[in-house]
Amino acid sequence: MRKRKKLIGVIGPNASACTEEIYHFGIALGKALVDEGYVIVNGGMKGIMEAVFKGAHQSEAYTFGTTVAIIPHDEKEYANEYADIVIPTGIGIARNQVIVNTADIIVAVAGGAGTLSELAFAWQKGKSVVCATQFGGWAQALAGKQLDKRRTEQFGVADNLADILQFLKHND
Repeated sequence: MRKRKKLIGVIGPNASACTEEIYHFGIALGKALVDEGYVIVNGGMKGIMEAVFKGAHQSEAYTFGTTVAIIPHDEKEYANEYADIVIPTGIGIARNQVIVNTADIIVAVAGGAGTLSELAFAWQKGKSVVCATQFGGWAQALAGKQLDKRRTEQFGVADNLADILQFLKHND
């Protein structure tokens, strides 16, 4: 039986909150994820979502279908240019739940209210989550913490890209 590739959900700031530093980190993250054989799923818009998909396209291991965008709009044209597969939900921010349901493991980088909602959904769904600590936002605030007592584990802590990849290998 053929083994299905793991879908890594990358969540974090949209264009309005994505700094240049986060954007460049997103490119490196996307490339590294595809180098390791993962498929990436995210909200498919600008900001870190675009950066991660752009990095995915830079990997020598990239093949079409490696970047999956679950967008809040009805029309596919709203997705960033690096999205291979676009799923236009037409459900606005409720698409955050769809992203979490689709992903096998979540990587959180910085982030505001949208990222917080995705982290809460991931927690409730029992998904493994690793939080990058170097860019602030909810990812840094919740790294190494439990949201409530319904689970015994904590969100993973990653101080750099190597830590994220190690977490994914350990939870693959």
